[in-house]
Amino acid sequence: MEMKKFTRLSLLLALSVVLNIIESCIPLFNGYLPGLKIGLANIVILFILYCYSFKDALYVSILRVFLVGMVRTGLFSVAFFFSLGGAILSLYAMFCAKKFTRLSIVGVSIIGSIFHSIGQIISAMFLVNSSAIVFYLPWLLLFSIPTGILTGMISKQMMESFKDLNEIGVSLY
Repeated sequence: MEMKKFTRLSLLLALSVVLNIIESCIPLFNGYLPGLKIGLANIVILFILYCYSFKDALYVSILRVFLVGMVRTGLFSVAFFFSLGGAILSLYAMFCAKKFTRLSIVGVSIIGSIFHSIGQIISAMFLVNSSAIVFYLPWLLLFSIPTGILTGMISKQMMESFKDLNEIGVSLY
């Protein structure tokens, strides 16, 4: 991997970690729905998926989960495995949606948000050894759509801003 690309992806990784940590300090619904987050780090992952490659997005996504696990939630904690399951499943779903459908980046983001929730529930079912946790899924899915729209719209704006910079000679990809 060339040094410029490595440096840019490293900066994007750092941005995704910071966004994830900031987001964890924002209480949504005062904790009534545990695990419910906006998905700010997904903005960066979508950007990488569209501007670099699936492989780069996968590396950054997994590294983000590990770094946040080490800094915030605890490496190999329950929250770590929820996050890892959601991150991997959502990235694969976004990649497939991007490659095989005509969905916009906002549509792909919604798919990612929905599959992140599904990935968390699957992880939870294995960790607590109970399928009863699946009854929590409809609540997560209900909020996946607006959060997916929000992160998709921000990602779209971010890509347009970088495209504008690229047009005036500032290469960011």
